[in-house]
Amino acid sequence: MRFHPGAVPSSLREEIEAFGLDYEPLVDHILRALQEDLPEDDSVDVTSEATIAPDARARGDFAVRHEGVVSGLAVAELVFRIVVGDDVVVTGRVPDGTRVAPGDVVMVVEGPTRGLLTAERTALNFACHLSGVSTATARWVDALEGTRARVLDTRKTLPGFRSLQKYAVRVAGGVNHRFSLVDMALVKDNHVIAAGGVVPAYLAVRDAHPGLPIEIEVTTLDELRALLEVGCERIMLDNMSTAEMTEAVELTDGRAVLEASGGLTLERAREVALTGVDYISVGALTHSVVVFDIGFDLEDL
Repeated sequence: MRFHPGAVPSSLREEIEAFGLDYEPLVDHILRALQEDLPEDDSVDVTSEATIAPDARARGDFAVRHEGVVSGLAVAELVFRIVVGDDVVVTGRVPDGTRVAPGDVVMVVEGPTRGLLTAERTALNFACHLSGVSTATARWVDALEGTRARVLDTRKTLPGFRSLQKYAVRVAGGVNHRFSLVDMALVKDNHVIAAGGVVPAYLAVRDAHPGLPIEIEVTTLDELRALLEVGCERIMLDNMSTAEMTEAVELTDGRAVLEASGGLTLERAREVALTGVDYISVGALTHSVVVFDIGFDLEDL
């Protein structure tokens, strides 16, 4: 089947780039996903071809099945435009980050029935997954409301989906941690062991990469004190108790940004936030996503 990446309106490209997403890599990602269904240039959707007249047209509603926060709808529209080309009309798309309820229609597409059904699953795969990330993030944002703490994602992302998953975190009110191994140094337990302690590890990174943001993981209050003495400005409190985190905030007294990490749960979120930490990092936002249920309800025209 011939795809149509060149038929995408410039306005959609500009919108996606405004989200902080790189457009060309995203198109390549979508094309690879479509090729999982149609691996050869002359492949066709055999079910749709056999059951649907070539001139049939339809309307499809993206209908939400339960409460949450949607994202990835612009990506879903991009899928339809790549598959169908100019012969698709998209209306009613709500902004990513919108809170929705069961029955809400968040996007409507019209076009050739065969093309819509060929694109349907790939479009839903992106939108349902990313809406799952946003919905999970929003639950943490709600739990932290009224405190200084903000929920932070991690690098525990699906391979190839990092920029999309981190985008879905942002639109739901979460904060992105580092994107890669080069934009920030994060010294964890294995680095500390290799360097001979938290202070030698911090000094080694600071000297090797002047000006680069550095965060060091600590497991004890003594390690925290040592890092504060050498001017470390961002410290991760790993698997500390609530009492230890409260004392850590008091000891730090604003001299460093503090991030709570390690096995934190939504049920404990507010308790941890009330210790006064600045961030709570949650790998589950991206590595344990529950897919958000969006249906594609088709109606012949």
